[in-house]
Amino acid sequence: MSVDGRLHGYCSGHPEYPGDLDALLAREADLEQVGKALVRAPQVSLPSPRLLPPLSKPGKIVCIGLNYAAHSAESGYEVPAYPTLFARFPSCLIGHEAPLLIPAVSDQLDYEGELVAVIGRGGRFISKDTALDHVAGYSIFNEASVRDYQFKTPQWTIGKNFDDTGAFGPHLVTADELPPGCKGLRVVTRLNGQTMQDGCTDDMMFDVAALVSILSEAMTLSPGDMIVTGTPSGVGFARTPPVFMQPGDVCEVEIEQVGVLRNPVEKQGR
Repeated sequence: MSVDGRLHGYCSGHPEYPGDLDALLAREADLEQVGKALVRAPQVSLPSPRLLPPLSKPGKIVCIGLNYAAHSAESGYEVPAYPTLFARFPSCLIGHEAPLLIPAVSDQLDYEGELVAVIGRGGRFISKDTALDHVAGYSIFNEASVRDYQFKTPQWTIGKNFDDTGAFGPHLVTADELPPGCKGLRVVTRLNGQTMQDGCTDDMMFDVAALVSILSEAMTLSPGDMIVTGTPSGVGFARTPPVFMQPGDVCEVEIEQVGVLRNPVEKQGR
């Protein structure tokens, strides 16, 4: 656990080690109490710590397309009556400061800064009124998309699941630390320090509570499932001329009160 930039915690063999976040969510542990215990844990000194994605084995990664009205418009779509849904798989995930990889077969890797809601209590047919009670916390996602592959087919799956394109982190902020449903938070994406996206979660057409409720109509949501809630306007492919990430770039996604997710960009070798 990070406290004022310092790491506190226990090694996995220590009797007070509480388990990783996947395990804590699976048993529906009280994350607030675990956090208080880790604050009291010894400071950990690591020469060059590497932050992994907060979750390594989410059962579901459900992404929402076209969820901000301005982004829907810039993409050429009408305002949807029902959310546009697609899946990512855990094999695409990388952590904070890990390189986003431009695939060897494409030069069209685009940035998409997004808020992630992580399910803490599972359920089916969850009402919108109680949906936020099922959210353990929030994090940040750079839902980097390989655009030429995304639009090869009517379904977006292939362009959304290249290895090392799903940046996630740097940490999970528990829901009690944030406004309900993360309402009113600014979402900013910067490429090499230049602001490319600047939106607000209030602009979501389907907010977190609505998404939890809608998804639970079709599937049982389980602890650790991720809902990647959509991106504001300003994506690269909708610009004139288009802007795609290049080797040597640095992309940052910042969400107010949640943090900053930063990733360098590299070209994948064959």
